[in-house]
Order: sequence, then C-alpha cells, then structure tokens
Amino acid sequence: MLNPIWLNTFKTLVEVGHFTQTADALHMTQPGVSQHIHKLESACGHLLIKREGKRFELTEQGRLMYDYALKVTKDEATLLERLSFDDPFSGVCKLSCSGALALLLYTPLLALQKQHPNLIVQLEVAPNHKTLQDLQTGAVDLGIVTHQPNETQYQSSVIGSETLCLVLPSAYQDAVIQPELLHQVGLINHPDAKHYLPLYLERCGDPALAELDTERLAVTGYINQLSQILLPVAKGLGFTVLPEAAVASFAHQESLHVVVPKQPVEETLYLVHKRYRTLPKRYDTIFKALAEILSSG
Repeated sequence: MLNPIWLNTFKTLVEVGHFTQTADALHMTQPGVSQHIHKLESACGHLLIKREGKRFELTEQGRLMYDYALKVTKDEATLLERLSFDDPFSGVCKLSCSGALALLLYTPLLALQKQHPNLIVQLEVAPNHKTLQDLQTGAVDLGIVTHQPNETQYQSSVIGSETLCLVLPSAYQDAVIQPELLHQVGLINHPDAKHYLPLYLERCGDPALAELDTERLAVTGYINQLSQILLPVAKGLGFTVLPEAAVASFAHQESLHVVVPKQPVEETLYLVHKRYRTLPKRYDTIFKALAEILSSG
C-alpha cells in the first residue's frame, strides 16, 4: 500500500509546480519534499518526475500516479461526506421476524417505502433463534422475537404483543371446548405449534385446558407453510393455534371457528438489536412505523 503522506506530497508538487512552494504549502523543508518523492518512487519502482534544473516534468508513470492521487483524494472526500450524512429516509433496512408477524408488517412497510423510495426494506422471515443468530452475524440489523434475549448480547424493548388464537373447524362453533373435544378433533401440527399450544392452554383462563397434556394429543396433520396451516382445519381435519394475524389472512374465514377464550392470550413482542451496535437514523423511521403498526394491529 502506498504511503498516503508521500502520495499527497507528490500530488501537491504536481499542482504547485515547484519544490520550495510545495514545502511551504505543506509546512515542510524542501529536502523533506524531495525525500517523500524519492520514497514514493522506490515504493512503486518507477521514476515519477524528470528534473530539468529547477523545473521538472512528469514521466508517463508520474502522470498515472497523479491520476491515482486525484482518485484517492476524491474517494476520501466522498467517504467523509457519506459518513457525515445519515438520512432517516434513505438506505437499506434489514429486519427479521416470524411469518405471522410478516403478514401484519410487510404491507405497511411497503407503504412506508412507497412514501420514501430511497428507504429499502428487506424483511426476513425466521423463527426466534434464527433472528437472534442473524443479528449476531450482521445478516440483519433489527429483529422482533417473542422472548427477551440475553441482555449481554442484545438490547431489547417491548414493542407490542400478538394475540394467539385456538382455531377449530366451523362445525364446532357451538361446541364447549374441553380437553376431550381437542383429543377427538386432533392437532394440525406446524413448526411453532409446540410453543403456541401449551402457552395458549396455560393462559386462556380454563383450568381444565391448562391441565391438558399436549404430548398425548393425536396429530392429524403437519404443514410448515404458514399460508397453508389453516387449510386442513377448514376442511374439518383438526385444530391448531396461530397468531391472530395469520388467522386473519386466511381466505376462507367461514370455514373456521376461532374460540373466544375466558382470558385473551397475548404474547409479548420484543424489538431487538445487537448490543452496542449503533443503528443509522433510518432505523428510527422503522422503529416508529413498527410501533404504530403493532399498536393498531
């Protein structure tokens, strides 16, 4: 790598055209200027100037070196300008959340991007553990998870909550929801069911359901595509538990029965980023948008 001080001395010499005046401009001695030029020539392996008495001419290599010096100066100025310019409505914002939350968030976030075209939203759908892993590696800068992560690695704050829903086929609309009925209907399993179902049963306010051993439930189906989980439920093949946003997005609402629990079941949502990571101002815009969406959703 060429010494940037020697390079700047060479650039100044070319622009001033005189060794003494270059020394004055750089607050150096004239021998110091000559020494920088000789060191730069040694570093690149070519003569850069040809002395003609008190004057000099650039060699072909000298002209190339001067062009390079101009580019370095311009690139440095551009970088410093970019470092000092932190636009709240410009740049890439990389986020991660669950599939159910993505259904709720993505359309409003696209509306925000439409309002500010230079604000680019990249939304990754991932489970909690993957979101946290991606925050550590820098694959994403901001995540929403359903448990408060390790405070030594992450900075988190409560941003809202999501409602969990117990969903059965519409044929059970008038049925009393008891453990026996759930055993009879069977579970449509999915990647988050082992988390959602015990949580729902524990918090729904029904002591009998709270005692249900979910491990003994008959599983009548499994699907890992969020948009398809409610399809077997709508066809009368089983029940499941999902966030309200996922239920609301299902097209055939008339084929579902969403149980009204004695107590609403809410799961806290945490907005998370890597600890000690200072995010650009554009993420303030995203913070505000997410808070508004989740408070109204």
